[in-house]
Amino acid sequence: MRRVVVTGLGMINSVGNDKESSFKAICDGECGIDTITIFDPENYSVRIAGEVKDFDPATVMAPKEVKKADRFIHLGLKAAQEAMADANIGDDIDMERFGISAGSGIGGLPSIEKTSIIIETRGPRRISPFFIPGALVNMLGGFVSIAHGTKGPNLSSVTACAAGTHAISDAVKTIMCNGADRMLVVAAESAITGAGVGGFAAMKALSTRNDDPKTSSRPFDADRDGFVMGEGAASLVLEEYDAAVARGANIYGEIIGFGESGDANHITTPSLDGPGRAMKAAYKMAGEPKIDYVNAHGTSTPVNDKNETAAVKALLGTTVPMSSIKGQIGHCLGAAGGIEAVVCLMAMRDGVLPPTINYTTKDENCDLDYITEGARKAEVNITMSNSFGFGGTNGVLIFKKI
Repeated sequence: MRRVVVTGLGMINSVGNDKESSFKAICDGECGIDTITIFDPENYSVRIAGEVKDFDPATVMAPKEVKKADRFIHLGLKAAQEAMADANIGDDIDMERFGISAGSGIGGLPSIEKTSIIIETRGPRRISPFFIPGALVNMLGGFVSIAHGTKGPNLSSVTACAAGTHAISDAVKTIMCNGADRMLVVAAESAITGAGVGGFAAMKALSTRNDDPKTSSRPFDADRDGFVMGEGAASLVLEEYDAAVARGANIYGEIIGFGESGDANHITTPSLDGPGRAMKAAYKMAGEPKIDYVNAHGTSTPVNDKNETAAVKALLGTTVPMSSIKGQIGHCLGAAGGIEAVVCLMAMRDGVLPPTINYTTKDENCDLDYITEGARKAEVNITMSNSFGFGGTNGVLIFKKI
């Protein structure tokens, strides 16, 4: 089976507009969650989110083209631009052997919401011709592939909060099976809208700490009361190992394991069994190595954090360091797995484990090493990244430093 390595990274989220500033802020324990400004949240029960700040989509698209694509596509283009530059892809690359794998949980919700209002107030004749091509989830891959000229497989994953992770594993499978030599993965989400926030709030899934947004996302803490929505994007350039070595590429790490499973249990409440089986599958594929760090799904919801803790303990024991970065950036839904994969790779590069912030009160059901005293210097050779989504869809990745 062909080996797959990562040679380029890009990231944008509520604490930084590139991978270096984002990773530093995450490790420093900075929090990008605040009162919502994208829309007026006054009449909503939840008024906080992790918004991307100071981002101009005209920096990644021609100004006249911006209105043709939803914000999640703008963010994805930004991350992909950074990853491709980081990978130093030259003109001699066979672009017919270079594909794309995109992921998003919801896609163009802002455009859908806006168009629904236009239909009700101004009539169907005022619908923009760019509405559908700018809102479809697979248009994330479409826009990015056009921007970078990738002519290989063009794939999309729409698996809720596991979409970014599944986009990576789909890209790995494509290279392993010789469907491409290189794949550009991009995961993006921007669903901080009235419908998005209101919908999750109606499910009682979100934190209501509106008066204290910086401590609202509290993974594994006994007083956690729900997740906080975030937005952002991440991108990874994946290459077949020999091809990457031949061109002298910088290699962040190798993907040595992935696992996928379904809960077959409940549409929104995660099980213990499903995530555990995905972790076990990835761990077995990787050869059951010593895991130096687990980047948890860690949503700050009562059920997920308890079940994930139990699943990790059952597979890896009680001593593995594990943290969730959702206290810093919120839950970026379909982009979360991509962002967290980038964080795992940068943790290996720099030998530093990002912290879980806002952990103040111990929960007897959450009793692992969550790195709660700030970032930790460590020898980091193998990392695991967990993603679990509504509908009972789970994805796990394992990376190895080369």
